[in-house]
Amino acid sequence: MKIDEVRKLQQRKHREETGLFLVEGEHPVQELLKVLDEQPRLRASTLYCTREYATFTAALPVQVVNPKQMAQICETRTPQGIVAVAPILPPPLPRAGERAIYLHGLQDPGNLGTILRTLAWFGDFRCLLGPGSVDVHNGKVVRASMGAIFHVPVEADVPVESLPARFGRIACLDLTGTPIANPDFHQHDCFVYGSEAHGLPAEFSAGIKATRFSIAGEAAIDSLNVAMAVAISQYELHRAPG
Repeated sequence: MKIDEVRKLQQRKHREETGLFLVEGEHPVQELLKVLDEQPRLRASTLYCTREYATFTAALPVQVVNPKQMAQICETRTPQGIVAVAPILPPPLPRAGERAIYLHGLQDPGNLGTILRTLAWFGDFRCLLGPGSVDVHNGKVVRASMGAIFHVPVEADVPVESLPARFGRIACLDLTGTPIANPDFHQHDCFVYGSEAHGLPAEFSAGIKATRFSIAGEAAIDSLNVAMAVAISQYELHRAPG
């Protein structure tokens, strides 16, 4: 691809038109390389590198560019000098025993990237994004995930109404539910979180017959960062209930 075409992938419109996205930075690219055997279609990726990264890997074709060109295709002010153009792949089918989190109206790319990184650390979860959420292939999401995007299945534009047909027991996280330390929290299949600004609508849990749970705190402020809420919940879910 020409440099101008690569640069356009910073925009969602062009990512959707081409089916390609940018993976900027050494660590995210390393995570891409790790999954080439299990996701062979990612071998269609191309690396764009400055000279110091020209021999970074023999697993993918490499196009060497100058620092000015690298600055054009990168979104960060001080690019590391390595970017992959990778194909957007559909998420794999759910595995036996795999559970999910559902993110309602999530807009902040840094939060989504951090959530994906958390899910990759703990494992055995997929991420479902409600309509209108931030694009998972947004450059800030990919960078914040530190390559976790290649390890966590993500489904976009999932209607909340579809959840009851997919999951037997659904939990909602809000400020008024049962503490997540309750052993019953572990028995759910899908865990729903609200947006950074507005949380979950009052009628949300009733519409999908979800059980409300909360994270215990002193409540000196009226909300908890959604990425932090997911991290605390994941820790709770991966420890022995008791």
